[in-house]
Amino acid sequence: MSDQTPKKKKNKNKNTKSSKRRRRSRSNSVSTGPRKAQGGIKTRSDEGDEFARNWWARRWLQSMENLVDIYRLQRGQRYARMGQVLSMDEANGVVVARVQGSRSKPYRVVISLEPLSNRQWEKVFKVLAERAIFAAQLLVGEMPVNIEEAFSAANVNLFPVRTGDLMGDCSCPDWANPCKHVAAAHYILGDRFDEDPFLLFRLRGRTQEQVLEGMRRYRNGQPGEETSQQEQIEEAYEDVAPLTLAPLITSPEALVNFWRADEPLDDFAVSVSTPEIPLPVFKRLGEPDIAGSESIAIMLEDVYNMLSQAAMIIAYTGEEVDEDSE
Repeated sequence: MSDQTPKKKKNKNKNTKSSKRRRRSRSNSVSTGPRKAQGGIKTRSDEGDEFARNWWARRWLQSMENLVDIYRLQRGQRYARMGQVLSMDEANGVVVARVQGSRSKPYRVVISLEPLSNRQWEKVFKVLAERAIFAAQLLVGEMPVNIEEAFSAANVNLFPVRTGDLMGDCSCPDWANPCKHVAAAHYILGDRFDEDPFLLFRLRGRTQEQVLEGMRRYRNGQPGEETSQQEQIEEAYEDVAPLTLAPLITSPEALVNFWRADEPLDDFAVSVSTPEIPLPVFKRLGEPDIAGSESIAIMLEDVYNMLSQAAMIIAYTGEEVDEDSE
């Protein structure tokens, strides 16, 4: 019995030390998570909600999700909802963000798309110019639903479809690309696309004005000519008669009759019609920040339609509209 007792104690001590080592190993392998960010960018989506509202923003996220590992995306979603993306700016065709990770200094994230060449853009301009609806929608700040067909007809892609189309870089030590910090920036970028669909054009190498100008050249049969903004303004006002100012009259009688028309307005021509694109002002300006998860355009759509109908009745019939009527 005496010979067996020390052996049991030795085994017990050995097992205890081994257990402690395993516990230390497990505690060292568990990630402590990111530092809590202060003043980070909050994504518009709540837990369980989909990111992005408009189709082009959702299409961007779909393209990104087809090219990125799902595990990285899940961690990136969590970072985005936690507000770990501190800032996001656009400069020289790339997006630069600061993302708070586990270290005290935020990581620098850079996202870019492979820009289209001049020749590729010229092909796109030619295809876009063949359909007037593209220009109408782009002018009011709306991305045409079938614009991808126009890019495909020019043998190029607007959204990233290959790994080489989408580039991301992060200053963190993670070897994976994209890391969770880049993935988080992608989801915040989806919100930016919601607000400004033409950011996608700029990442591909052209601004909204350059796209519209390229379409205008092809519609006017001048594909090889590019005009400056000043030349466009001068061209638009070529047929406008010069403005002549009437002499300033300061007599008391003139001041009394200042707001009275010199001639009756019975024969004044009025042309009122519904816009080709519904709610163009809302779509041009985008959703305000105060809207939260709601859409101001959807909430006020019925009101605007009612006012438009009332305006047409007044303009063409001269009748007053009963505010209690439907």
